[in-house]
Amino acid sequence: MKIIKSATIDNIEAKEVNVEATFTKGLPSFTIVGMVSAAINESKDRTKSALLTNEFKFPPKKITINLAPSEIKKSGTHFDLPIALLISLYEQKINFKEFHIFGELSLNGEIKDSNSIFPIILSLVKKKLVKNVLVCENSALKISKIPNIKIYCVKNLLEAIEFFKSENKDRFLYQKEVLAYNSLNINSDKFYYTKEYKEDFIDIKGQENAKRAALIAAAGNHNIILEGSPGCGKTMIARRLPYIMAPMSLDEILEIAKMQALNLKEPSFKPLREQRSPHCTSSKASILGGNNIGEVALANNGSLFFDELPHFSSSILEALREPLQDYRLLVSRANSKIIYKTKFLFVAAMNPCPCGNLLKNDNSCRCNELEIKRYKARLSEPFLDRIDLYIVMNESNIKDKATINSEQMHKKVLEAFKMQISRGQKNLNGKLFDEDIRKYCTLDEQSNEILQKAAQNFNLSFRSVNKVLKVSRTIADLQSSETISKEHLLEALSYRRR
Repeated sequence: MKIIKSATIDNIEAKEVNVEATFTKGLPSFTIVGMVSAAINESKDRTKSALLTNEFKFPPKKITINLAPSEIKKSGTHFDLPIALLISLYEQKINFKEFHIFGELSLNGEIKDSNSIFPIILSLVKKKLVKNVLVCENSALKISKIPNIKIYCVKNLLEAIEFFKSENKDRFLYQKEVLAYNSLNINSDKFYYTKEYKEDFIDIKGQENAKRAALIAAAGNHNIILEGSPGCGKTMIARRLPYIMAPMSLDEILEIAKMQALNLKEPSFKPLREQRSPHCTSSKASILGGNNIGEVALANNGSLFFDELPHFSSSILEALREPLQDYRLLVSRANSKIIYKTKFLFVAAMNPCPCGNLLKNDNSCRCNELEIKRYKARLSEPFLDRIDLYIVMNESNIKDKATINSEQMHKKVLEAFKMQISRGQKNLNGKLFDEDIRKYCTLDEQSNEILQKAAQNFNLSFRSVNKVLKVSRTIADLQSSETISKEHLLEALSYRRR
């Protein structure tokens, strides 16, 4: 029996799979077993065609391919190449153990990439299960960004066979690519960013308080809600936030690329944080995850934007409490449990009342008090308690002027980011855990007294107090201050919902 190592995606993580082959006497047949999907069963025809068009004789034996372990469901077309190699080299004494092999075969024997190859290899590398991989050129281009792995590249089935027969395998070695983006080196770690501002804050006139809050949110990864009349610029601010957010580590870039691939998108490998913007009519399964990956998981290391926040169902908003608090989401299914990372910046926009005109100066609001109360009551106190910054925006005015652009705001974010990472923080201020808050968000005696009085006067919960401390820390970082002063704390308190 011969074995080639490969792997399959199980939810969002990879599971190692051994592709086993036996050739026994009996009526000629070709069977693939091991709880395989329809795509893998179709591999029989692709493999036969690839072998026959390249003048290989199909062995006149009973061929059984087993994908082990059998209790795991296997999916993907990348098992084509391992199966074809086992059949074409069944008479050769070749050791495949040092390599993990992935690739879909076309009918003429060319090797193609598939969406699952990159996330599988990334997951295997993180688990330290793989050192050498054999893939096609398109796959190699993507996985070349992954560290601690040797990549061997072949174009077609004939080259793959030649690879295993060759003593000089280094000539098939793929040269790794370096990310060609702006970067910061802090504490021997490298962080990447891009000066790309397709949507610029210079387009937003006035709204200085909201832009200041957006800057704080971007610098510390703080959750933010923008409340204001229609047309005041809520969505404009939300759309521009990803362009000024903090730089990304290589791990974060690869993690985003992995989720893009699992979502059947071509990974970009760009150090630009992704924003997910589900519609308010989206189902709970599409937001949190069901048979497919939910929006909260796809927004990890990026931002999640809810426009018209009160119109989302209460079950979705209440279910968001866990990912907003613990930065993870456990989804339980009949036969499995999946943990998604949810370290995203939550951005929401809402009107002040159902008609949206409550804050307008011309008193054109058509809602009565009961309608306004019902509208506001759609957001529960436990949900709002997880929001760091709550901003009530002014009505737009034609006389307002633009005061700052995205590049200037991004520069301030980069300086604040340097301070956070230089302190030894693993997370940005908005995502600090309780033990980190005690370490990095200390107050002097005067500031501590102010916070205690505010907690009593405004009935701040323990969670709210921690939110104030984290926002204060970010404000101090934006002003290059090592300590949190009274002015930083007072500004942070001003962003709490009244």
